[in-house]
Amino acid sequence: MRWDHVIRGGIVVTPSGSNRADIYVKDGKIAALSAAELPGEAAEVTDASGKYILPGFIDTHIHSRDGAQGLREKEDFLHSTAAAACGGVTTVCEMPNCYPPVYNAQRLRELVACITPKAHVDFGVWGLCLGDLNSRDIEGLAEAGVMGFKFFWGYAIHSKTYQLIYNYRSDMEDVIPPLENGDVFRIFRDVGKTGRIMAIHAENFDLIRVLTAEVLAAGGSSYADLLRTRPAVSETTVIATAIALAQEAGVPLHILHVAAGPDVDVIRRARADGLHVTAETCPHYLALTDADAARCQAVMKTYPLVRTQADQEQIWQGLRDGTIDSVCSDHAPHLESEKAKGVWEAPAGISGVETSSLILLDAVSKGKLTLCDVARVFSEAPARLMGVYPRKGSVRVGTDADLAVVDMEKGGVFHKEQMHSVVKMSPYDGMYFQGRVVRTILRGRTVAVDGEMTDGAPSGAFLRPESKTEQL
Repeated sequence: MRWDHVIRGGIVVTPSGSNRADIYVKDGKIAALSAAELPGEAAEVTDASGKYILPGFIDTHIHSRDGAQGLREKEDFLHSTAAAACGGVTTVCEMPNCYPPVYNAQRLRELVACITPKAHVDFGVWGLCLGDLNSRDIEGLAEAGVMGFKFFWGYAIHSKTYQLIYNYRSDMEDVIPPLENGDVFRIFRDVGKTGRIMAIHAENFDLIRVLTAEVLAAGGSSYADLLRTRPAVSETTVIATAIALAQEAGVPLHILHVAAGPDVDVIRRARADGLHVTAETCPHYLALTDADAARCQAVMKTYPLVRTQADQEQIWQGLRDGTIDSVCSDHAPHLESEKAKGVWEAPAGISGVETSSLILLDAVSKGKLTLCDVARVFSEAPARLMGVYPRKGSVRVGTDADLAVVDMEKGGVFHKEQMHSVVKMSPYDGMYFQGRVVRTILRGRTVAVDGEMTDGAPSGAFLRPESKTEQL
């Protein structure tokens, strides 16, 4: 037998356990798993002795700023997927508010054609829900291959460009105000007919608007002031409403970037009642504490982290017990000049796809998670959400040989200059992390080693859902 790649001596980690096994790859697939050496030669051999081999990580929530009219001074798919690969991520899902937005099947095809030549990893794409503006396009988007649909709750919509507007004002021209619950229900009902997942960005626009006016009137300008305009209830009220609407509409619901502890209890109760509700959180909400407010103020700006250490503990527990199914980066880069503005003017988001694995592996070193937990929340559960499990997110014979080789003995200080995104800004610059992804393998081919890309050309491919979204 002539193997394409053999990974020897590593400990294979899955959500259910770990064991030592050699992995044999042929034609991009795992052809054999064996504790004993199998006969044959290999084009590539990786010595993984003393290291752990996890299913390639899957980041279901990134914003690469790309498309025919992309904001490439901030980011593009070439750089975002290189950053992903260097962090052990072998599959990403692009969010639909790109340039132009993915609001119909033609826009999806245009985006896929634009970004496929740049893709260092495999990828899926979300479709955008805009209410009446694209209600007739939802079915076509599903047939064209979006992994699911996203609704930005609390955002206004430009009626001509279909771009989303965060801070709505009534004097804006050609802008549709944030949709009311009746319109949201119709969106849920339309998506329910497709069998795809309905994902929501949960923010209570009316509450945030009132609290922001109060804080601004009092002269507030700090990161702490920003957090006061976004209490936990600004998320939980929307999540509770979304769960009720999803139940009535018969659509599986996914809660994006959970950041408030009380959210976990709301989701846990819904799941206990047998409702199809999944949820994600961002490792970046869990890496910094209240004592790190200066880092938040300097870099995160209008992208609030988790609110308190108590919130963090509830979210960690939600990850451990499965209430929160998955993690994602919500990678959303902006220019340094934009992030240098005050908390009320700076846009939300950071370059995060490359650092998620650092945070999770460091959490393992501190006993907050196990490596099996990481395989569950950053590999298997995201693959189920995408409808591509077990092809992705597992280490089984016959599945894609997407692997992240992890060295838990390796650690060090992270420096922003190491980043592969266009904009090299991070709140973790100068912080120590224990545990590293030392090799990333996509469909059997090594694409990154020790945080640097190999010389191979981009070889990522567009993924269509192969099954319905699952709930763990």
